[in-house]
Amino acid sequence: GMAFGHFQEMLVDIQDTLYETIPNFHNIEFRLGQLREAVEEDKAGRAKDVHCELDAIEMRAAEMTISEQLHREGKLPKRICHCDTKVNNVLFDNNGKVLCVIDLDTVMPSYVFSDYGDFLRTAANTGAEDDRNLDNVSFNMDIFHAFTEGYLKSAASFLLPVETDNLPHAAALFPYMQAVRFMTDYINGDTYYKTQYPQHNLVRTRAQLKLLADIELHMPQMRDFIAATLG
Repeated sequence: GMAFGHFQEMLVDIQDTLYETIPNFHNIEFRLGQLREAVEEDKAGRAKDVHCELDAIEMRAAEMTISEQLHREGKLPKRICHCDTKVNNVLFDNNGKVLCVIDLDTVMPSYVFSDYGDFLRTAANTGAEDDRNLDNVSFNMDIFHAFTEGYLKSAASFLLPVETDNLPHAAALFPYMQAVRFMTDYINGDTYYKTQYPQHNLVRTRAQLKLLADIELHMPQMRDFIAATLG
């Protein structure tokens, strides 16, 4: 958490606007548009069998697009972010001390939610990304506490209240966004993600939705912890 917060902190006053390496990479409105187009075209004839998953996605759509809305209103800035935050993109020495953040090909303008939320999506998931047993999938609050405390030690110096207030939203946004992407690929006939069996992307979608549901249950505790950490 400290490493990725420090990475953002070092770049917060960069003068030149960086190129958007992957346009709309973490734009949830764009991702929802892709899903709705996939459902309309229904190339693989699968849309009729996933109404429950599609309903779960659509019922949250308005809430999950608040970052884009806040940005249009001029309230939420884009900053230079890593956009692929995970443990194996941090270099450690032999004693387990962080040396630096690596794998910089996705560094580009985004909301700080990208680096915060995407890390928790993988690191705080007690199950596998494609876990068939949804009982294995939950949100590890110990990981949330540790990562958030470290992140805020580095990032609190520049974060705006609108950013810190919405960090719990970021934790929910990224499993939601990944569910949207997996579902889009499933309906399109598995043309993007590598799959090992015909329903692999559907299993991935369900696992992300289960993680999202557990995160939603922990929202009050997350808000309280962030408020206490910031003092």
